[in-house]
Amino acid sequence: MSDRLEAALDFARNNQEQTIKELKEFISIPSISTDPQSDGDIRRAAEWLVSKLENLGMQNITIFPTERHPIVYGELLAAGNQKPTVLIYGHYDVQPAEPLELWQSPAFEPTMKDDKLFGRGASDMKGQIIATLKAVESLIRTGKMPVNVKFIFEGEEEIGSPNLEDFIENNQQLLACDLNLNPDSGMLGPDIPTITYSLRGLAYFEIRLSGPSRDLHSGLYGGAVHNPARVLCELIAGMHDKSGRITLPGFYDAVRPLSEEEREELSRLPENDGFYLDTSGAPALYGEEGFTAVERVGARPSLDVNGLLSGFTGEGSKTVLPATAMAKISIRLVPDQDPGEIENQLMSYLEANAPRTVSWEVIPLSSALPSISDRKTKGVAALSKALEETWGVRPVFKRMGGSIPVVAQMQKLLGVESALTGFGLPDDNLHAPNEKLHLPTFYKGIDALIRFFTFVGE
Repeated sequence: MSDRLEAALDFARNNQEQTIKELKEFISIPSISTDPQSDGDIRRAAEWLVSKLENLGMQNITIFPTERHPIVYGELLAAGNQKPTVLIYGHYDVQPAEPLELWQSPAFEPTMKDDKLFGRGASDMKGQIIATLKAVESLIRTGKMPVNVKFIFEGEEEIGSPNLEDFIENNQQLLACDLNLNPDSGMLGPDIPTITYSLRGLAYFEIRLSGPSRDLHSGLYGGAVHNPARVLCELIAGMHDKSGRITLPGFYDAVRPLSEEEREELSRLPENDGFYLDTSGAPALYGEEGFTAVERVGARPSLDVNGLLSGFTGEGSKTVLPATAMAKISIRLVPDQDPGEIENQLMSYLEANAPRTVSWEVIPLSSALPSISDRKTKGVAALSKALEETWGVRPVFKRMGGSIPVVAQMQKLLGVESALTGFGLPDDNLHAPNEKLHLPTFYKGIDALIRFFTFVGE
């Protein structure tokens, strides 16, 4: 280990008390992006980040307004043109804390218990932002930053990042970089360092069916008028075949197949079929034949019903033939599927299968492109080496079933790959009461990021 790297690691370890103090300050700001009453706190969180960037000596620090919540930017390009530039992404907004009565301590009064820090945003992702800032600080205070860095912090991730893509597109020169570091992922366990290299995309729709002009008496009209609720159930049931495959026309045409090398890598993950069975509480697993649960979740597309509404749903009975029926449908996409093409396929399916006894419409609600990063890039190699030296074990590579739209946006608009990691754990209660951060893992994360910046600079 070089003297310079060792000095930075020592600095981080000797300043852990100050690190926790600042993390508690950050968590105490209730920056809830979905709540208009929290707009002032959102601004306060952005200004808090500005103060931290100023303390680090960052330059060109700017709060960019958007139609809703601001984006914070700062940079330090002192390493010179011969060194790579790392763009660091983070989001400072958090989920609402409700239901408040289920919290063991107030959501925005960070509380230490044993080796854990509880509070909304502790793991997702204020703790991850602080880990990155403290890694950069440790390197700056003990020498010179080995790479150029740019920071971009948004305040709208928890509401779908509605203004981020336009910001990236309109500021491509400002954000130009060699790679993106995104710590908005997590680890599969405290001893399992993890790199996420693929994310599923999303195409979310509302399907509305209409039959008669009003709700009807099922005794007087049942059997003579087609029931929209029944039609909707039949249409949804037909969206999968008996082997679990999705039946929208052309749905799998663009799906990138899994290589044997990837399947072998995914088999290293602790999330085997038993894991999904145990954690879901389901009586049995279900899915596309020929794939394991971890492959279905991370590397294969899926179609799910998120909600159904029709007719009478109150207590007791009401013999009604409903006039309308509605379903919320989410389709998770894998490379190289496109949300626009999926919408066309859904429309084609309904045109071919919906009877003339009802009318229907499809309302697109949200979408995100899938992404997959090259595991052979220098950035990912540096991250893998940093994690392995910190934890003493080779990291696992994971495909994540969820969506982080910024990764695909940066691929598309900036032409850069992301090194996607993080130091939250599966039991951190993200988006739920009693969110927490495991501090031993958090401290190791800071060490790993110090090594990462060092190795990228080399």
